[in-house]
Amino acid sequence: MVARRSLGRPFGWLWASYAVSAYGSALGFGALPLIAVLVLDASPAQVSALSAVGPAVGALIALPLGPWVEFRRKRPVMIAMDLARFAVMMTIPVAYAFGRLSFVQLLVVSAVVAAAKIAFGAASGAYLKALVRPDDLLVANARFESTTWSSIAVGPPLGGATIGLFGPVTTVVADALSYLLSALGVTAIRGREEPPRRTDRSRVRAGELLDGWRHLLAHPGLRALYLNQLLVSGLIMATEPLLAVLLLRQLGFPPWQYGLAFAAPCLGGLIGSRLARRVVARYGQHRILRTVGTLRAVWLIGLAFVQPGVAGLATVIAVELAIIISMSLYNPVLATYRLEHTPRDRIARTLSAWSISSSAAIAILSALGGLLAGATSPRTAIAVAGVLILASPLLLPRRLNPAPVPDPELAAAGVRQPAAGGSPEAG
Repeated sequence: MVARRSLGRPFGWLWASYAVSAYGSALGFGALPLIAVLVLDASPAQVSALSAVGPAVGALIALPLGPWVEFRRKRPVMIAMDLARFAVMMTIPVAYAFGRLSFVQLLVVSAVVAAAKIAFGAASGAYLKALVRPDDLLVANARFESTTWSSIAVGPPLGGATIGLFGPVTTVVADALSYLLSALGVTAIRGREEPPRRTDRSRVRAGELLDGWRHLLAHPGLRALYLNQLLVSGLIMATEPLLAVLLLRQLGFPPWQYGLAFAAPCLGGLIGSRLARRVVARYGQHRILRTVGTLRAVWLIGLAFVQPGVAGLATVIAVELAIIISMSLYNPVLATYRLEHTPRDRIARTLSAWSISSSAAIAILSALGGLLAGATSPRTAIAVAGVLILASPLLLPRRLNPAPVPDPELAAAGVRQPAAGGSPEAG
């Protein structure tokens, strides 16, 4: 039996911080639209706007944050983003208690949380690369991936029960407190963080706003993986609201079956993420990205054939399980390759650009899916998404540059870096 790999106490604190915020966010999943409906009697158009406009505005706000994060110490940025999310989320229960909650406030909260999430992700990705050894990146990313899926499996059902027992803003309070605990966890990480190389941090230069996209599009391997990921994640997420209408309204699934259909398959995320290091060691990074990247795309079309009853429920669970196992195996390998092939002084901008593009792709494809469903039917729109995603493997790279980007700091410290994925050795 392979012993559990220790990545050190600093990574343990970072992982714990991520876990507590992930479970808090999963507990509060869908809380803002629910509050809009139950408390503010919002219309369907308003609920759709809350789901799309808030994150879109947040992505625009985050656009200049990538360069800003790049040239600052990453731990203070992560702490600041956690505290910002805690503060803005707590305005909701306060306003609710005083009877002053408004739809505009929900939009503002949604935008700020989305922007802070992108900035936190950019800072934490850059910090992770500095925190762990190069050959430990896949292990670290796999642990984050398993935490994400386990939180999604547990959080939404528990959050729904909590709202039913204690009221509509309860999970918002829990989500806000999780960011506060995350900030405390990041604060507990000891050790001196090296300052960014750039000394002039007074302003963000206009040209730096696009540096992340320049790196992604100039690197052949990253460009292909980036475009593939935008299409795959956008189409998968675009089917979620369509599937909700299909299952709940047209096929008459009770809410508990709908929740079970999405919560139970998330346990597959534990399977895929735990396999990542072993299968990469056996088959290689490139083969996994191409093979599993293709497997992600073949299952979605199955949702177009869902029927009423137990058989339909089993179909949804089986399809979602296959998608999630594939995604949870693929995602940490992709995240590791992205970090390995991005210079340390450009990680924050690259991750920020990736997140902003992903949010935009999901918003655009979700809007198009909704229009198609309105003109035809949700089942037809799901079928079209399932057919389109079958073309996504054509975007996967046929070959990958096996050599990670050299790290000058490790070289200066006398660490010889691997050419194609081995362990670094003392020089």
